[in-house]
Amino acid sequence: MISEFLNMNGYGLYVWSAFLFTFISITTLFLITKIQYVKERNKFLSKFGALDSKKAETAKSQIINKEILSSNQFI
Repeated sequence: MISEFLNMNGYGLYVWSAFLFTFISITTLFLITKIQYVKERNKFLSKFGALDSKKAETAKSQIINKEILSSNQFI
């Protein structure tokens, strides 16, 4: 019964290889995104540390941050 499930009427090799490729791709994308997030977070923390109101105003005044914040309607 297990071998029938794994074989899938002769399509098992295609199905399982596609599943494995998708799993590896999603895992790789997740890891790359997480690594980039950690790098950017560390860069932010080294520049601003814990934000107090003065540092927050400095961050809002920078051009790149204005572009980022302008797309957010809640700020």
